[in-house]
Amino acid sequence: MNAKVLTLKEKVVVLGITGSIAAVEDIKLARSLRRKGAIVQGVMSDAACGIIHPDSVTYACDRETITKISGMIEHVKYCGIGGCADILLIAPATANTICKIAAGIDDTPVTTFATTAIGRGMPVVIVPAMHESMYRHPAVTDSIEKLKSWGIVFSDPNISENKAKIASSQEIILTVERSVMGRPLEGKKVLITGGACRERIDDVRVMTTRASGRMGREIALFGYRLGADVTIIHNGDEIPFVENVYAESADDMRKAVHDLLSGRDYDYYISSAAISDYKPEYYEGKIPSGAEISLGLLKLPKLISEVLSKYDVKTVAFKLGWDESQKALNMIDSGVDMVLVNTPDSMGGATGNYTILKKGWSREISGDKEEVAAAIWEELL
Repeated sequence: MNAKVLTLKEKVVVLGITGSIAAVEDIKLARSLRRKGAIVQGVMSDAACGIIHPDSVTYACDRETITKISGMIEHVKYCGIGGCADILLIAPATANTICKIAAGIDDTPVTTFATTAIGRGMPVVIVPAMHESMYRHPAVTDSIEKLKSWGIVFSDPNISENKAKIASSQEIILTVERSVMGRPLEGKKVLITGGACRERIDDVRVMTTRASGRMGREIALFGYRLGADVTIIHNGDEIPFVENVYAESADDMRKAVHDLLSGRDYDYYISSAAISDYKPEYYEGKIPSGAEISLGLLKLPKLISEVLSKYDVKTVAFKLGWDESQKALNMIDSGVDMVLVNTPDSMGGATGNYTILKKGWSREISGDKEEVAAAIWEELL
């Protein structure tokens, strides 16, 4: 594989910039979109030109910035029926701009692009940024609800310090990706387990593995990009736009999986976590420093086997070891839809080498874990 995942490859993103101080973030945003493979065309209002210079946006996009509608009818070329743009992203969007778009007023280049894009029915993402008091104004909240009813997607601001601060570049790009990647998983529910489990030895110490949770994180984010409703059970940092369920130990994870699978109709269960096979006999309090001890290990039930026996859900498993292909094939015979075999040296790292096995079929892949996640969803779909 060894190729960067370009989720927005050759997608034309019109980046509308309005007069919020958050416009200073757009240089990095444009560059990040291009790193994802997008072609980015900047469009600026007069007010935005007072915040950042159009030449900066031209540099970031590698395309001449549009600052007025000319006889070339740029809004139609990009966002009209038959236009070349795939999505209109307005980031940042001021209170003034949001209310104008909702009212059908197009007196700036950005609002003219918006009117044209909405009339065409193409994807539009709006990213508000303003003082919190403005964001709470009834005209703004009503306009946002009106625009949402038209199918327009919002990347919500982060509220802090009495400001509705612009969403992070990661959140904005994820929203754009989800809006233009076709949503083949629309309406599908995905349950993922990720990362390491920590089994208590005493009140201070734990037994765990080197698993970082990166694989589960990338699978969850890619599922979100493809339109799925994603839940992940883990004990790492919160992942945006998916439901995060905290589980510390293997017992916690096992309970959470059963609670969720028995209570909801999931379409996919992806077991990427390094779920503990054993837990130590628990020592009350703290084992004294310097004491020589022997730890007894208690065998834990195989969660994947319980899932296969109890639930009708398409299941993906991971098998860790140096020569695990036969065991992986046995798992497929027992009902697992797909198994990824990898070696312990990939645990906790950013990259790895994997063998994807399905019934009567296999594929070797290597690369970073976003690439592996993309390959998993490619094969599942």
